[in-house]
Amino acid sequence: MLTGCKRLLLTLLAALLVLPVLGCGKSPAGTVSQGHNQIYTIADDTGDYGFPSPFAHYSRGPGYIRMSMIFDTLLWKDANGYVPALAAKWSYLENENAYLFQLNDTATWHDGKKVTADDVLFTFDYLKKFPYQTTNISMIKAVEAADSHTVKITLSRLHAPFLDQVAGTIPILPKHIWQSITEPAQFREKEALIGSGPFKLVDYNKEQGSYLYEAYDGYYQGKPKFKQLKFIKMNAEMAAAALKQQQIDIAQIPSELVKPLEQAGLNILTMPHDWMAKLVINHQKEPFNHIEFRQALAYAIDRRALIDTTLRGQALPGNPGLIPPDSQWASPAAVEAYRYSPDDAAKLLTKLGYHKSGSYWEQNGQPLAVELLIGATARASGFPGERQGEFIKAQLEQFGIKVNLRALEGKTLDSRINEGKFELALNGHGGLGADPDYLSNIITGKSFNSARYHKNETLKALLEKQAALMDTAARKQLFAEIQTAFAADIPALALYYPTWYYAYSNRAKLYFTKQGIGSGAPIPLNKMSFVR
Repeated sequence: MLTGCKRLLLTLLAALLVLPVLGCGKSPAGTVSQGHNQIYTIADDTGDYGFPSPFAHYSRGPGYIRMSMIFDTLLWKDANGYVPALAAKWSYLENENAYLFQLNDTATWHDGKKVTADDVLFTFDYLKKFPYQTTNISMIKAVEAADSHTVKITLSRLHAPFLDQVAGTIPILPKHIWQSITEPAQFREKEALIGSGPFKLVDYNKEQGSYLYEAYDGYYQGKPKFKQLKFIKMNAEMAAAALKQQQIDIAQIPSELVKPLEQAGLNILTMPHDWMAKLVINHQKEPFNHIEFRQALAYAIDRRALIDTTLRGQALPGNPGLIPPDSQWASPAAVEAYRYSPDDAAKLLTKLGYHKSGSYWEQNGQPLAVELLIGATARASGFPGERQGEFIKAQLEQFGIKVNLRALEGKTLDSRINEGKFELALNGHGGLGADPDYLSNIITGKSFNSARYHKNETLKALLEKQAALMDTAARKQLFAEIQTAFAADIPALALYYPTWYYAYSNRAKLYFTKQGIGSGAPIPLNKMSFVR
């Protein structure tokens, strides 16, 4: 436990950490100080996303982005699609079901050594022993080097999302550093942060949630625009003022600040609906292991009213089939499932043997009660928390299910979900703008954002089949069937897709990456925005 003196000391250190970036006074309109001109400052309200090595960063999108500033992938994406990264060129060899990558022969690691095909071969071999936390490489049959800068990756089966989820997501490792590392998640030496990306990390403060990077002037794609890149923790209210004072460059903002900040000369980006808030259901436990019980929960929650009441209407209602309703992959039939109907919910509970006694449903003389975990830490507007938890509690109790709310710190909540130590939980994640194969991960995967649902063999077979289809129209039909099957079993309930806004300065051209950064992070912080 921290003593009062230690808490005061940490607070003072936090203030000192921010002061050099924020400055001490108001800048004249349209100007920045000479020191600030060398630093691009990014504010968010969460801060720490882990040590930014490939194996130690936190698995959420912001953690990947902090790592991606240091490590490059074979190819990358910008606002329009795939662009070269460590691979200057690539092609698909249809007859062999293989991809050929021609590496950029000027790429170097931050210690000056050349990036070669050996590094790529080593990376994929290493990941067989120590899997990368968000990426499945089981479809890879062989990785071979034709010469020092040519790599061929042969697949054991057709895999439509390979470029998006593997070649464009996996950070390539320097063999000369990682070949002796047997505990990659615990490797925290300075060598763990030697990559081939545009920036090098010079300071990371876990307690303050700050990251300071400096430009790698030898970057093979061009010298970075800024000498330093800085991530700092700052709540939305402070960020709005700091944006106006030109003390920070970008922050997520609530909808009510869009017009005032536009009038102050800031640029505004509206995020695609690529992030989902959902009710996570522990379908391994009674009574949640009954499909009818989960369906009753879905009918008993008014998703539209939840948005209007707690988010000022700034979201799209959840699709019980998971895919955002404005996506080209969304199934209209799944989107319309479980319209708010307490009567339908009551019929399902009655079928399961419950009866209404006073205010609550009962079974075997026991009132029906559930525990709902929510995040206690203030996060970005639209991240489900206390307001959404209180709304769902009120709705379910009005229907007749007693709800015990329990608030946990965000990472603890993720951990409890990951370990199955919960009944119901409110949580959310991005990645919904990537190749729709992301459904494989969030339905049957192993991470905290997955329903881990394996009981429906038809659903599992459909997920495997779609990944092997290269034809978009045929895949779309399969995804309609996948959404319908998932909605029928409802092992988790999509509640809404928030409308998020970012305000930013003119100092860099920011954009939303097509299909998201890496495996789908819907955040306008593509590292190529900071490279000439």
